[in-house]
Amino acid sequence: YPSEFLMQKITEDNQVPVHLHVSVSLQYVAGLKGRALVEFFHSNIAEVENEELRHLMWSSVLFYKTPNVEVMACVLLSTKAIYFVLDDSFIHADEHQSDFWNKENSDCENSSFHLSCCFVLKLNDLQSVNVGLFDQYFRITGHSADHIVTCLTRDSYNTHTFIQQLMAVLSLLARTPSPEPVDKDFYSEFGSKTTGKMENYELIHSSRVKFIYPNEEEIGDLAFLVAEKMDGLTNLPSLNILLYVLAFQVNHVEGSAQNTSSLQPKTLILTSSDLFLFDEDYISYPLPEFAKEPPKRDKYQLADGRRIRDLDRVLMGYQTYPQALTFVFDDVQNQDLMQNLTLDHFGE
Repeated sequence: YPSEFLMQKITEDNQVPVHLHVSVSLQYVAGLKGRALVEFFHSNIAEVENEELRHLMWSSVLFYKTPNVEVMACVLLSTKAIYFVLDDSFIHADEHQSDFWNKENSDCENSSFHLSCCFVLKLNDLQSVNVGLFDQYFRITGHSADHIVTCLTRDSYNTHTFIQQLMAVLSLLARTPSPEPVDKDFYSEFGSKTTGKMENYELIHSSRVKFIYPNEEEIGDLAFLVAEKMDGLTNLPSLNILLYVLAFQVNHVEGSAQNTSSLQPKTLILTSSDLFLFDEDYISYPLPEFAKEPPKRDKYQLADGRRIRDLDRVLMGYQTYPQALTFVFDDVQNQDLMQNLTLDHFGE
């Protein structure tokens, strides 16, 4: 251990997304290759001597305790735990984190020593994994509010690869087998007698960790919500969600040294007639078992919505992935101006 193939794969995966800024300490991690990367893991991160590094992924992450702070992390999967090496700016991003992150090394701040904190979720504490719509993100749930993390991969391939690797590692865990299930028919298996709704599709792994995937009703609920936001202007049966993607909205910051741009996480939903941007809560839903009350905000909050027929042009950047798109809409104050004029002029 480790094999040449694994070292090559981990080296290839060790690339920070170009559009996201990371601290100096994480840039150091991103610069490591092959054996140096494995040695770094064993000497700085690994908690047990005989654990093996199996997978590496760069992703934005959200914590249940701090749902408004999205931070870049290097996610390392070993045979014992999932490690999140976090950007050191995260500690200062939210004043409510003092009890969540015990910052003892504050004397290092002003020196040339760059500190990163590492959040550890042991595989034995893992209870469930919720995969988001179209594999754009996934949420890992442990036994308490401190142990809930969402990885916003914004990439179905990365999500799929991590889930496959996680299942393979979980298969190595020695856990007592679950009791034999009582045979159930289809309706008692999937139907909830209280609501009559289909439950989400669950796969219970041999390690007793649940892998929960969204079912078709989630798209139906989303279509209904989108139709509500359109103030009944559309016919719900004909409303189809053509695209759901986690993206960033670019806000240019004027007046700085160089005109920088800040990236605001948004959920983009395209229907046959409209383009929507939503602020989505990726961490609170579905509610964890220990939650005493519903989250403070809805899962989807409309940020912006425009009709496709008002779209004037789409500007495409020339850079490779991730691609920048600019949507230019006709800025007409009264959208139904022509229709109203016609009625006034020709109507009785």
